[in-house]
Amino acid sequence: MSSDSRGTGDLFVIAAASGTGKTSLIAALLERCPTLALSVSDTTRPARRGEIEGRHYRFIDVDTFRQGIAETRYLEYAEVFGNYYGTARDQVEQHWAEGRDVLLEIDVQGADQVRRAHPDVCSIFILPPSMAALGERLHGRGLDEPEVIARRLDEARREIGACGDFDWLVVNDDFERTVDELVGIVNAWPLRCASQYWRVGQLLDEAANPITIKD
Repeated sequence: MSSDSRGTGDLFVIAAASGTGKTSLIAALLERCPTLALSVSDTTRPARRGEIEGRHYRFIDVDTFRQGIAETRYLEYAEVFGNYYGTARDQVEQHWAEGRDVLLEIDVQGADQVRRAHPDVCSIFILPPSMAALGERLHGRGLDEPEVIARRLDEARREIGACGDFDWLVVNDDFERTVDELVGIVNAWPLRCASQYWRVGQLLDEAANPITIKD
């Protein structure tokens, strides 16, 4: 776990178009980086087959979510395909209090909101090998009707168009290699200059002043 001068941990954002393999990649990343905690998002959509309350999402009703928006409980939130998704501030702060770095699995809208609230966030966008491969993955999941898949592909084009706003781009064309690349980013991020300056401040002060050596 790394920390800045305020004692809080680092904040990581991973975004990707639906069907890119983001969820599986994040699960593997968390296994490799035990000090990294995933913040579980709130959502108003129904749970899908196999999803567990508190593990995949915190499933709440629309009125409760809207009340949370009014009370600024959310670090970021978005409405996607008629459902709300959001990151509760208390989730992030709890992980920091426990000495963990925090990972957010969110969309492009949410990443932009987090960037404005936390300019030092590490943002990663995962790309599919091609749009054809993405379409095959969405069809292969068997979760959505054809019209929903078409809508998701349109949304994917919009999201991919915003990938230049992110710090890192990773192409998921080989699962194990992609996980290695994500681990490398997480390990390298605390060593960036902006993070290190407060840690090496005394050394920099010493280097700026001539040292007098006594005979």
